[in-house]
Amino acid sequence: MTVAPLRIGNASGFYGDRFDAMREMLTGGPLDVLTGDYLAELTMLILGRDRLKNPSGGYARTFLGQLEECLGLALERGVRIVANAGGLNPAGLADAVRQLADRLGIPARVAHVEGDDLTAGHPRSLAAHAYLGGAGIAACLREGADIVVTGRVTDAALVTGPAVAHFGWAPDAYDRLAGAVVAGHVLECGTQATGGNYAFFTDHDPTRLRHPGFPLAELHEDGTSVITKHDGTGGLVDIGTVTAQLLYETSGARYAGPDVTARLDSVRLTQEAPDRVRISGVRGEAPPPTLKVGLNRLGGYRNEVVFVLTGLDIEAKAALVRDQMEAALDAAKSRPSEVRWDLARTDHPDAPTEETASALLRLVVRDRDQDAVGRTLSGAAIELALASYPGFHVIAPPGKGSPYGVFEDVYVPQDSVEHVAVLHDGRRVPVASAIDTLALEPAPESALPEPLPPGPTRRAPLGVVAGARSGDKGGNANVGVWVRSDDAWCWLVHQLTADRFQNLITESCHLKVVRHTLPNLRALNFVVEGILGEGVASQHRFDPQAKALGEWLRSRHLDIPEALL
Repeated sequence: MTVAPLRIGNASGFYGDRFDAMREMLTGGPLDVLTGDYLAELTMLILGRDRLKNPSGGYARTFLGQLEECLGLALERGVRIVANAGGLNPAGLADAVRQLADRLGIPARVAHVEGDDLTAGHPRSLAAHAYLGGAGIAACLREGADIVVTGRVTDAALVTGPAVAHFGWAPDAYDRLAGAVVAGHVLECGTQATGGNYAFFTDHDPTRLRHPGFPLAELHEDGTSVITKHDGTGGLVDIGTVTAQLLYETSGARYAGPDVTARLDSVRLTQEAPDRVRISGVRGEAPPPTLKVGLNRLGGYRNEVVFVLTGLDIEAKAALVRDQMEAALDAAKSRPSEVRWDLARTDHPDAPTEETASALLRLVVRDRDQDAVGRTLSGAAIELALASYPGFHVIAPPGKGSPYGVFEDVYVPQDSVEHVAVLHDGRRVPVASAIDTLALEPAPESALPEPLPPGPTRRAPLGVVAGARSGDKGGNANVGVWVRSDDAWCWLVHQLTADRFQNLITESCHLKVVRHTLPNLRALNFVVEGILGEGVASQHRFDPQAKALGEWLRSRHLDIPEALL
């Protein structure tokens, strides 16, 4: 007997996403399951600091506010809600949801998933959490839960769990599980799949993109899916928006997780109809024998001051104030252990406004001693107010310094983590780890197409022909680049090598850059190792999450065949 497709939507791509999205998704059209992704590397650090102040906290409180408006609506429409909003304290959030349901007089069955918290085994960490799969979620749903909250699971687990519960897939149904992982990866960042942050946004009516609707997937028993959105909502779903999200925060052809390793080089996308993209052909392999564990710790204190340099002699002004500040820091009782200068030439010659005539010189300091980045920096900067370059002023005076975080990942055996589904009636159901596993190895590189025949070229930005999306994974960044025609792919794959990437993105020239090819998507994925220092919370660079790294790449000029322009 054929099982009906599962309509599974998303209402949150991060902690702080659009508050009304849950109501919009519940009222916009039919759904079976509504998911919400609230966690990221930085969020776990934020929640860890919250829990230091309040041991009963550590979860995404906005989720409760959304449920207060929407819990009755969800149950009335038969929509189950699955969210990782539990953060560091899924049991605490589950209790809070039960209390909310009792206060509202709504008989909701609330379950949660435990086992990801490994902080006790990593005493130097503020938070250490394993990325669990979807099996615990599936166990809760099979036993009748209306609401399932988790801590740190993989983003795609919010989809694989409901899919396993709905279709009854066996743990070794790797192709079907991989299809669900791919659909989950497309949904996890909300409106990034429906036109948000989209490289080719200027190709579309801007009124469509003012308020993009959130995405949903029609998931089928064979693991195929259709990515779409509710009728009448803003945004768009096309092969480009889905491709962009598939490339986001991934690396090679093997996309590993605790449920399955999905082969991204097998994914095929078809524009089935307006705002409907079919995902098919996804192949899966046994998951790796280890689980990723994200470690968050406090790295010390950070402070910054931004000097405004206006008009003429920008470089000389920067050199003067830098020499003055360095001398003052050297003479201080406690010089910061890390001092970084960056000059952004935002100034224009003969500028019509003072702001457009100004450049920004940014000084960032770090140290484990708060005084070294607070009093030392503020004293040195303020004392120069009447003794430095002409036009001296700063964006804002430096403060006392604020704590910053450090993220790193380690790996532990799957069977060393006690994954538990805590059902709505209080029963605790252990979740078995994967029986069959496969050590993760790089996938063999795909054969390359023949290059385009020689012809006239024109100097132009890469972004005229290529889209990009970039993001962070710990201290690394990835930049996915894709094109929309076979001819453009034949050109791109031969022209945009790792060496050429490093020439264009000069920050990466002394770092390791690895290129991966995904011919089915006409895409390249570049991993830039170490460009983000110790992770987003350390604020290592101007764009600490590498969100705009891909747009910088698109702005660089290359000799592009005129036939593609």
